Amino acid sequence: MALVVQKFGGTSVADIDKIKNVAAKVIREKKAGNEVVVVLSAMSGETDKLIALAQKAADSPDAREYDALISTGEQITVTLLAIILNSMGYRAKSFLGFQVKFWTDTAHKKARILAVDTEVIKKELSMGTVVVVAGFQGVDKENNITTLGRGGSDTSAVALAAVLNADQCDIYTDVDGVYTTDPNICSKARRLDKISYDEMLEMAMTGAKVLQPRSVEMAKKYNVPVYVKSTFSDEGGTLVTKEDMDMEREIVSGITYDRDQAKITVTHVPDKPGIAAMLFTPLSQHNIIVDMIIQNASLEGFTDVTFTVSKKDLKDAQKIIQETAKTIDAKNVEVDDQVSKVSIIGVGMASHAGVAAKMFSALSAEGINIMMISTSEIKISCVIQRKYTELAVMVLHDTFGLEKKSS
Repeated sequence: MALVVQKFGGTSVADIDKIKNVAAKVIREKKAGNEVVVVLSAMSGETDKLIALAQKAADSPDAREYDALISTGEQITVTLLAIILNSMGYRAKSFLGFQVKFWTDTAHKKARILAVDTEVIKKELSMGTVVVVAGFQGVDKENNITTLGRGGSDTSAVALAAVLNADQCDIYTDVDGVYTTDPNICSKARRLDKISYDEMLEMAMTGAKVLQPRSVEMAKKYNVPVYVKSTFSDEGGTLVTKEDMDMEREIVSGITYDRDQAKITVTHVPDKPGIAAMLFTPLSQHNIIVDMIIQNASLEGFTDVTFTVSKKDLKDAQKIIQETAKTIDAKNVEVDDQVSKVSIIGVGMASHAGVAAKMFSALSAEGINIMMISTSEIKISCVIQRKYTELAVMVLHDTFGLEKKSS
């Protein structure tokens, strides 16, 4: 008997028929003699509707009440699946985040899991129950409902797989695995049978929507093998796991893009110790994640600082930075929300020279200007004008020959 954690995303539970399809996959695992824990997202589009309601109610909704509202979507799907399973003769129980006790910090909208109480789950599993858990949500020490950020159900599932020592963690979605790039943009995109945690983490952080970055971080930390599968097909699948020798054959494994980017430039910043901390500490205190940062060379004691944030955080970030700019006597704050980030990722890049030059040359040949560059051992990211995103993805996919099967 194995313990299997299955996670189904919003498109997988979009209506009753799709939830019945999920039930069939759960039952198949039960018939194989396995214990099953299921983690569900809200129905596709439901969380967006709830967010829109909150924003209609107030320009800046109270964070505690906001989380209490947008967490309700998962309550619908977990109860419906439990109802369907029970009606088919399989004992099932639904649980919300505060019932299972996903203990989190107090950072509403982007809470981080601190611990998971598995007592209730283990008790139900011992009685043969299919445990159906609401993803995306938790509870803080003051008993306030919290949410884990968009895509947080992935993190809920991996966290459960880790604390339960599950034999496998299956992430079901509307695609049949992880591709070399977005197949909706590039018809030559190829599904990967296997990808390392580090590559998947970089892909998730640079725009791939298949897995939430924090779920990959957790999978790597606790060595949880994650299978990305399609809810609507039994074909394909990608294993996210530890790096092995086969993976090193690929110099570049994937091309990602992220249109959810905005660029903020603070001009004529005094170039002296402590200024960077004064700029970025207030953003951190408001849980705003800064991605890429560039500081120009100092000229007569002043410099320009440019950085990127999520477009969703732009309004708040701009307000905070404008206040900080006055405090440090900077000249101006400029904003550009018509940018995107394009990245190449691959474990093989660490041991191959000339990869960056090849990327920059390919973009230059198409007249695509690079505004910012960020690198790591296995990633190179460029900020470009948003209108060139699709062209850049296709050109880079061809440049690095990702449509070809590795030998």
